[in-house]
Amino acid sequence: MPIHHLKAAPGLPPQDASDTADTVAIMLARLRAGREEAARDYARRLDGWSGDGTPELSQEALAGAHRRLPVTLCEDIAYAHANIRAFAEAQRASITEFETELRPGLVAGQRLLPLTCAGAYVPGGRYAHIASALMTITTARAAGVPQVTACTPPGKDGPHPAILHAMHVAGVDRLLAMGGVQGIAALAFGLFDLPEADLLAGPGNAFVAEAKRQLFGPVGIDMVAGPTDSMILADATASPRRVALDLVSQAEHGGTSPVWLVTDHRPLAEAVLHEVPRIIETLPEPNRQAAATAWEALGEVMLAENREEMAAQADVYAPEHLHAQCAALDWWRDRLSAYGSLFLGAETTVAFGDKAAGPNHVLPTGRAARYTGGLSVHKFLKCVTWQRVEPRALPELARASAGISRAEGMEGHARAAEDRLTGPEARLGGL
Repeated sequence: MPIHHLKAAPGLPPQDASDTADTVAIMLARLRAGREEAARDYARRLDGWSGDGTPELSQEALAGAHRRLPVTLCEDIAYAHANIRAFAEAQRASITEFETELRPGLVAGQRLLPLTCAGAYVPGGRYAHIASALMTITTARAAGVPQVTACTPPGKDGPHPAILHAMHVAGVDRLLAMGGVQGIAALAFGLFDLPEADLLAGPGNAFVAEAKRQLFGPVGIDMVAGPTDSMILADATASPRRVALDLVSQAEHGGTSPVWLVTDHRPLAEAVLHEVPRIIETLPEPNRQAAATAWEALGEVMLAENREEMAAQADVYAPEHLHAQCAALDWWRDRLSAYGSLFLGAETTVAFGDKAAGPNHVLPTGRAARYTGGLSVHKFLKCVTWQRVEPRALPELARASAGISRAEGMEGHARAAEDRLTGPEARLGGL
């Protein structure tokens, strides 16, 4: 049977994305021309920054941030950092350089070169994004990037000390207390004597995402990320309360963050529909309003006939986070094919992945998981190739290359290939 919606998503009022694009284009043009002074002006007007000189924070400020934190939080940050680093280092070890002889005398290979400088954006706003600081900077370091710069909004009293401490633990080199488009521009353009970033990484609001999109080309980006999204697949073995709590925890990200449940067990679906509003009401503000808006406008509960239909629906939605609270977890791991990160089992809440489990939480949104994965050491490495040709490989290689070149209409290529057949003495004699 087709998927049946027990709760459909009416959706949010449409918004004109062109307004954001136009605003960002104007800001980037001004920042290119005015550089530091333009960045300071935007920081004063948009970040509430009150300084006159550089917005850079010293290494002493980063190193001393832990003094303003509970010891237990510092221990939690150390735990998360160790997991994130260990996973990223295992990723790096999983890919290697190689050399292979394709034919006698035709040798080719692969090298893995870290970027020269990575720029990490750590959001501010409603929440203190401690984990985002760890995810971006730690991963770049594990990839072997020698310079990591970062920016984060200053807030009323400076960046949150936990963010500063997380950045210090992760190994940031330079940090600007600057957010938004101006922060992204500072990383990309090398403002305030920063090195120009080769790649910009990290989540942010719609203006940050649009700035990364417009800058892409001359500078790399991890992805163009939209609002976070999450799907739970649950069967009769799942706990309705736990499923509801996990849905609410992801809706808490904000009013534009969809959450979806797909199940083949109607009693579970109906119990979850009853539980979600009750759990939302227990949250403090502003979390309560954020979760309520997301659930009411974007939450869906779908009833399927069987597990194959559930899996097929997940592949269509390609969620950022996909959580299987089902029996036979190996079947789900092997069957599912479109997600940013997969969470297997009722104990493996997405919140673990968001904060401390190890795999990166910067993940594709808006169905982009159909064609890409999330942030990893691979984003900070250039996989480049090389080749070397010995005389014994020349006859066949030159013949094939010249033939293809002439078929394409590229006579210059053909002559360059055939010239290698004449040998160095003949070439010198023909000069």
